Amino acid sequence: MNYDAFFKTSLETLRASGDYRVFANLERHNGNFPHATSLGQDDPQEVTIWCSNDYLGMGQHPDVLDAMHAAIDSCGAGAGGTRNISGTVHYHVQLEKELADLHDKPAALLFTSGYVSNWAALGTLAARIPDCLVLSDALNHASMIEGIRHSKAERQIWKHNDLVDLEAKLAAQPLDRPKLIAFESVYSMDGDIAPIAEICDLAEKYNAMTYLDEVHAVGLYGPRGGGIAEQEGLMHRVTVIEGTLGKAFGVVGGYVAASAELCDFLRSFASGFIFTTALPPAVAAGATASVRHLKASQEERQAHAERVAEVRARFDALGIPHVQNPGHIIPVIVGDAMKCKFISDILMKDYGIYIQPINYPTVPRGTERLRITPSPVHSSADIDALVAALSDLWTQCELARKPMAAQ
Repeated sequence: MNYDAFFKTSLETLRASGDYRVFANLERHNGNFPHATSLGQDDPQEVTIWCSNDYLGMGQHPDVLDAMHAAIDSCGAGAGGTRNISGTVHYHVQLEKELADLHDKPAALLFTSGYVSNWAALGTLAARIPDCLVLSDALNHASMIEGIRHSKAERQIWKHNDLVDLEAKLAAQPLDRPKLIAFESVYSMDGDIAPIAEICDLAEKYNAMTYLDEVHAVGLYGPRGGGIAEQEGLMHRVTVIEGTLGKAFGVVGGYVAASAELCDFLRSFASGFIFTTALPPAVAAGATASVRHLKASQEERQAHAERVAEVRARFDALGIPHVQNPGHIIPVIVGDAMKCKFISDILMKDYGIYIQPINYPTVPRGTERLRITPSPVHSSADIDALVAALSDLWTQCELARKPMAAQ
């Protein structure tokens, strides 16, 4: 077999479909984010980022940066290896205590990313609990899907946020069979929110554990940034809460918060924890500072909500179709892969606006979109520029200029 020819043909097919991904070479400006310099062409270009998951701008917050600098000065760069072999850096212990407190759980366990925490936790729990059945929401993130698949446990997919379908699948099982319901709070592509209370009702009725991915909610919702479950007073009813440090908290890493026994079980059996180098001390220190700040401060969350509402209202006034949802993610539906990439390219080239196109397989074909994430650090001038650019391009692309029906 000519391996390179196979790779080339596959990539050419991807390009022809409009689904080939090009990474923007960006240099973020500390103290001036969401502004950055695009270095992907001969002449550097100043751009405004409108698709970052650094939802609150905490990646440049002085508390976070000061904590990271201090940790580097104190401990150096790396953790030295796995926590099992090289020892646990005290910054990891501090961060796990903060995260357990954030979610009102007895314990928390750090992982190197949100992807790894889902893959390792779901894979370990489903594999090692005897005869475990995993019931997974149809729109769960790839990391959850991979973890469940890796476990080799029996799995059933329930229709997205469909309580009737979930209950039918639960009711078909013996009451004493171990069951794990895996779902997200805020879904990253459509921005809709799971009916957490009702899912917990079903879990309690049918003797199931619950595993809630809050990666797009932590820091953003709840009086202390504990996520949708905190906002709705439900954290005590959820078995496992999983989150990330790489989005609203502005750093990197993932974690789970649960009972002391469950966290110790994962610490002892999850290969994704045991056999990987731990987060650098500076990262853990920065994340701890971010979590502590957002537990106490409402300023960032309030400003964030105001910016999201303003952008939505401006889009509605122009008839730019976006998915109506109760969350902070604004999906602007294009519905065509080539047009979606064209709009993204022109926004960058002619308007200095960076929004990555979201195409298949991240979203189904025909729902290609620009995923826009307003933040407290976007100014009114930034919003004016975004709205004007999209209005121009919508006309050029001859796209429907009417609001999308609520989903």
